[in-house]
Amino acid sequence: MDREKRQRTVRRLAGLGILLALAFGLGYLDYLIPLDAVGVPGIKLGLANLAVLAALYLYGWREAALVSGVRILLFFFVFGNLTSFLFSLAGGLCSYLGMVLFRRVSLFDELGVSVIGAVLHNTGQMAAALFLLGSDGILWYYPVLLIAAVLSGSAIGLLFRTLNRRLLGRIGSRLGVSRAEGKKEDTDGEKDGDEKGS
Repeated sequence: MDREKRQRTVRRLAGLGILLALAFGLGYLDYLIPLDAVGVPGIKLGLANLAVLAALYLYGWREAALVSGVRILLFFFVFGNLTSFLFSLAGGLCSYLGMVLFRRVSLFDELGVSVIGAVLHNTGQMAAALFLLGSDGILWYYPVLLIAAVLSGSAIGLLFRTLNRRLLGRIGSRLGVSRAEGKKEDTDGEKDGDEKGS
C-alpha cells in the first residue's frame, strides 16, 4: 500500500513538473508573438493559461496556484522586469481567483472558466496600471482589453475543453490523478472549512 502511495506521489510530482514546464514554455511563446504589431498593445493570447486550467481540473486549486505563481516568478527571474512582474502578478492573481471560484460553484464549463480567467486577468492588469500610473486616462482602453479577453479566453477555453474531455481523462491516471480529482479537492476543502468553523 505504501509503495502504491509513493508511486502515486511520484506521478503527481512528475505531472506538476510537466505542467510547470508547459506553463513557462507557452508563456514564453506568448511573449514572442508580436500582437502589438496589429495595433493592440498589451494584448496576449494567454497560452500559459492552458497549463493553469489543466492543473485546476486535473489536480485542484492548490496545484493551480503553484503552476500560476511559479510561472510568474520564473518570468521575473529570467527577464528581470519589475513592472512586468507587477502586471503579471496582478493579472495572474485575479485570473486564478476567478477561475477557482467559478470552477467550484460549477456555473460554467471549461470554456466559461477560461473566459472568466482572461477577463479578470486583463482587469487585474488594468487595475495595476491605474495604481502605478496614478491616472485614469487609460480607462478608455479597458473595453478593448475586455473584447480581447473574451476572444482569447474563448479560444483557449475551446482548446482546453477538447483536450480535457478527449485526452486528459485518459492520461490522468498516469499522472496520479483522475479528471474529477480537482473537483473532489474543492469539495473536500469546503468540508474542512465547515468542520473548522463548527
